[in-house]
Amino acid sequence: MIHTVDFILIGAAIADILAQPVSAEVFTKGSIAAQEILMQTGGDAMNEACVLAQLGASVRLVSKVGKDYAGEFIMRRCQERGVGTEFVKADAAISTGINIVLVDGEGERHFITSPSGSLRKLSLEDVPQEALMGGRFLCFASIFVSPYFGNTALKELFRKAKGQGLTLCADMTKCKKKETLEDMQESLSFLDYVFPNYEEGRLLTGQESRDGIADAFLACGVGHVVLKDGGRGCLVKTQKERYEIPSYPNAKCVDTTGAGDTFTACFLYALGQGMALPECGRFANAGASLCIERVGAAGGIRNLDCVMERYWQMAGA
Repeated sequence: MIHTVDFILIGAAIADILAQPVSAEVFTKGSIAAQEILMQTGGDAMNEACVLAQLGASVRLVSKVGKDYAGEFIMRRCQERGVGTEFVKADAAISTGINIVLVDGEGERHFITSPSGSLRKLSLEDVPQEALMGGRFLCFASIFVSPYFGNTALKELFRKAKGQGLTLCADMTKCKKKETLEDMQESLSFLDYVFPNYEEGRLLTGQESRDGIADAFLACGVGHVVLKDGGRGCLVKTQKERYEIPSYPNAKCVDTTGAGDTFTACFLYALGQGMALPECGRFANAGASLCIERVGAAGGIRNLDCVMERYWQMAGA
């Protein structure tokens, strides 16, 4: 029996080993001290699924892990947070992806990744038709993470998702092979919402201005462009609407890991609650500001109330 859910998240679920703060001296000294060293879950889809579950939404994760300690760690965390894992494939032939995340004194992160782990192994074959049934929103998180999900595979997945009546969303990372919007247009044209950050959008579109980036996505057929821009907040644009929503002004940045994923998850949650686009942007900015104040990808949001508190502070500013 397929359970109905609010959100279906497709993408990476890995483990992160984080150290903070770490300076460039780590490469010149035999040993340095960090204030915090911890193991947490990571990966775009896992991050977004955990945030949505913390906010109270029902979530199904579609991903791939190994049959190892890190994979078991991820599955336990999903169980603790109420994330559905019936479509998380455990494959003994691969190792669960593990990222080493070095966070500098400014809160910026620097990743050490392995291409042989599960992070790069998810394919269309790992997403059965049943995984797309019974949901309201589907978010593919993120385009360009998995080499098996190029334009053709994404187009097929998005076509199937549209056939299920899902509102279709996608996050992204930086393009890996100098892909252009023209290369990705067939798949992007299915999207109701896309969530690039400024640098990702600039690299893919070749545009320098925020409006230029958004307009290029809209010309490809995307319904709504939500451009994340760090401390500048976000730009939300459609063919008929345009909103600039500033970031939460008083956040103390400790670690930016997962901030973009938290933003996307919060925006999706707000959409699911029927909020208007400017309200979705404000809610997402509030959630992202909580994320950057703690080490790790999804630990800043405890519940809906803590996000709503900042949301209302921003509304009254």
